[in-house]
Amino acid sequence: MIRRFGFLDTAQTRASAGASGREAFMQVRRVLALLIAMLFVSVAAPLVAQRTNDKDKPQPARSAQEQADIQALVQAVEVQLLSDVGITVPPPGSQPPATPPTAKPLTLGSPDKTSGDVPVTWDSNHFVKGQTDTYIPFTLQLDKSSLPAGAAVWVRIVNAEQAAAFASMVTSPARQANNNKNQPPARTTFAWDNGSFVDVPEGGKLQRAIQLRPGQYVAYIAVKEKSAAAASNQRGNDRNRNDKNTPPAAAPGKVGVLRHELTVPDFGQGDLTTSSVIVARSVEQVATPPSDQESNPYVFGPMRIVPSPDGKFGKSAELSVIFWIYGAQAAASGKPDVTIDYNFYQKMGDSEKYFNKTAPQQLNAQTLPPEFSVAAGHQLPGSLVVPLASFPAADYRLEIKVTDKASGKSVMQNVNFTVLPV
Repeated sequence: MIRRFGFLDTAQTRASAGASGREAFMQVRRVLALLIAMLFVSVAAPLVAQRTNDKDKPQPARSAQEQADIQALVQAVEVQLLSDVGITVPPPGSQPPATPPTAKPLTLGSPDKTSGDVPVTWDSNHFVKGQTDTYIPFTLQLDKSSLPAGAAVWVRIVNAEQAAAFASMVTSPARQANNNKNQPPARTTFAWDNGSFVDVPEGGKLQRAIQLRPGQYVAYIAVKEKSAAAASNQRGNDRNRNDKNTPPAAAPGKVGVLRHELTVPDFGQGDLTTSSVIVARSVEQVATPPSDQESNPYVFGPMRIVPSPDGKFGKSAELSVIFWIYGAQAAASGKPDVTIDYNFYQKMGDSEKYFNKTAPQQLNAQTLPPEFSVAAGHQLPGSLVVPLASFPAADYRLEIKVTDKASGKSVMQNVNFTVLPV
């Protein structure tokens, strides 16, 4: 299915052989074995995270401090969400307005917005066709020095209809009456609504995963330093209070909130297309798939992809790209007949020039395993592993062209990367 990606023989690249070539060949064999295994498993296992605030779904037992941290995060998220629909939350202890405010529609098309005391930014994400919806592994950039004890993280993702429903619920007379009676508030269902406690990795890049239906969304992500543990018997007492619907007070401390918009593609239309192209620093085999997919977003079946954080590689490194092809038609053999062309262009200021290309990758009845079946929903992965020893230090664009011979259609993807001098 996938073979050694050597450059077509030219004077510029003829010298890239020897030990580095043998090492690259072994890496390609490892990627080949993993991708063949990937043909027959789902791209992403169902996430065990709480996708919506379903009251019937069992929740993990949390200490009093964890509950207070979650309360602080949810409050921060809701203040930002309400602000986006034109509702200002009165300060604690103040009287609510005599006339409930009128919400405005949630608007889209704005750049990322951050607020609060804890820096949090959206680093990157990829879109991959999941078992049901679109699977989205993503990376947040956090300031580890602001979170020495670990972080509490809350992710709420809403579309315009859900934002309107939440605003209506907050401003409704029934909600105000419930508040006056200390009754639990009504709940709105969101596209994603889930919290977790994490240790911040070195470098501050925290990876998570979500699944969403195609459409436009706003993600509200709140991050807070995890509070210190309580006295030994406090947890049981707080759990008893929770049974009486007495929520814990929000924990004090610094909180940061990120607002980030997402436009999720629809991979189920049947058109020829691809997932996002993942530029990898390495590809590793995992013996046992993780039980928590949300915390291991770049594990696909037996394969763990370590994405490159910046697309920059030394000359002794390799460029690895991995993606999935959707919508390829079955040829007369019953299997796809797809060609992938990889062309490299070196950037020259405001222009670029053709640099080189690899031999085309063929995915057809001769190269795919006998068990592969379009009808069975097997996903078609493409991959490229190229040693960079022959690349002059510069910025490059990799042009990926996928051609489905059965339908005559083609689709293009581009990857920018940099080869460093050393």
